[in-house]
Amino acid sequence: MLRPMLLLVLLAACGAPPPPAPVLADPVTSEPVPPPAPEPTPAPAAEPVAAGAPNPALLNPSLATETAPAEFKVQMETTKGSFVVAVHRDWAPKGVDRFYNLVKIGFYDDIAFFRAVPGFVAQFGIHGNPAVTQAWSNSDIQDDPVKHSNTKGTLTFATSGPNSRTTQLFISYEDNTNLDGMGFAAFGEVVAGIDVVGKLYTGYGEGAPRGRGPDQGMITHQGNEYLKKGFPKLDYIVHATIVP
Repeated sequence: MLRPMLLLVLLAACGAPPPPAPVLADPVTSEPVPPPAPEPTPAPAAEPVAAGAPNPALLNPSLATETAPAEFKVQMETTKGSFVVAVHRDWAPKGVDRFYNLVKIGFYDDIAFFRAVPGFVAQFGIHGNPAVTQAWSNSDIQDDPVKHSNTKGTLTFATSGPNSRTTQLFISYEDNTNLDGMGFAAFGEVVAGIDVVGKLYTGYGEGAPRGRGPDQGMITHQGNEYLKKGFPKLDYIVHATIVP
């Protein structure tokens, strides 16, 4: 069985309107996807991948373990335009290494911003192919201490509890500094195209079962087929790449 859905909690401030409801970490009850057919032994990570071919590390996380540079930028081309994230390894080295490898292998290509809550976050990182999601579902990384606050425009891993970061991320629409004390370690910041992030479709709001947005369990089991059929207005990352 796949891991429970990732939890991203926002505490209420005294006198402020109630915060967005958390994404519940209930057990997934949908029928599991059958395991993918056995793949040929993948080529070593150092060997080049043929143009247009999926990177073998998408189905074998052990091939994606490079150490990231101290600083680098990632351009994300989306269905609303492009934005650039500057990444700082000293903010959260374990998280940055994971993000660096996921971008390099093309993990974030053609994936949805499946949870976009105005005034809170835009969340993404469940792969459109359920077999890839399955392959990465138990590849947790240990927590990093919080060294930089979750201010507006920062990029941070979502979690389901301590030491549970895998592939899901969120961009803060506003200052979410209350997340700092909950262990959410920001590791990057949008330095160009923040207006594009603000244009991402937020009409579905909070995810199911608390809201009318997509159900994480269904995305996990059915991928983009579920999203594109039931939530056609969602925006997607078309391609993410490391840039100078």
